[in-house]
Amino acid sequence: MFGYDEVLRGVRFAFTDRFGGASTAPYGELNLGSAVGADADAVVENYRRLAAEFGVRPEAIVRVSQVHGRDVHVVRPGDELPLRPMPTADALVTTRDDVVLCVRAADCLPVLLTGDGVIGAAHSGRKGMYVGVVPATVEAMRELGASRITAVLGPSACGNCYEVPAEMRAEVAERVPASYAETSWGTPSIDVAAGVRAQLAELGVEVVDATACTIESENLYSYRREGPVSGRLAGLVKLPAA
Repeated sequence: MFGYDEVLRGVRFAFTDRFGGASTAPYGELNLGSAVGADADAVVENYRRLAAEFGVRPEAIVRVSQVHGRDVHVVRPGDELPLRPMPTADALVTTRDDVVLCVRAADCLPVLLTGDGVIGAAHSGRKGMYVGVVPATVEAMRELGASRITAVLGPSACGNCYEVPAEMRAEVAERVPASYAETSWGTPSIDVAAGVRAQLAELGVEVVDATACTIESENLYSYRREGPVSGRLAGLVKLPAA
């Protein structure tokens, strides 16, 4: 169920793999995408199993409708769960210890953060890195009182595999130079994790590297490798109960 599951400074961080769920082919097993279509019932069951692992109700796994932007949704004390309607954003922050923040991906980079009783989760693909969703998440956390922040970077398409047109690489690298990369076969690529790592370094954020390449590993979901039938993995973060 978890390819990475660690407690750092009392905060639990986890990234799922594709095992231990109820989804069947072609989505098997732990698809955490939207609960629509042929796999809808299985996705609901998969979130129930995740919630049990974290010791919370299924509605306490808080998600957003991800659109590759930089908006950050703050989950505030007193907000009713589940959030209705689901907010449109690509990051979440909270000071609540009764929720699990969740972002989903299948080649984009999930980033989980903690600092001084505040947690955050961001979905940063190429577009999210370009518009600065992770820096926006750090800013939102600092507005809630976080100072010493640690970020954990999860699985995503690596620079050796994430091939893009040369013009796209040049445009992205003009804003985020550290993202400039080349595939293992010598064509232009983008290294999103390297770009986000550089953004975090500029902000003085400590980074824990839990990356793995989604394209290379069949234990993970990859839209680039599997196409429209790819499921979604999740990055999950929770504060310890008071």
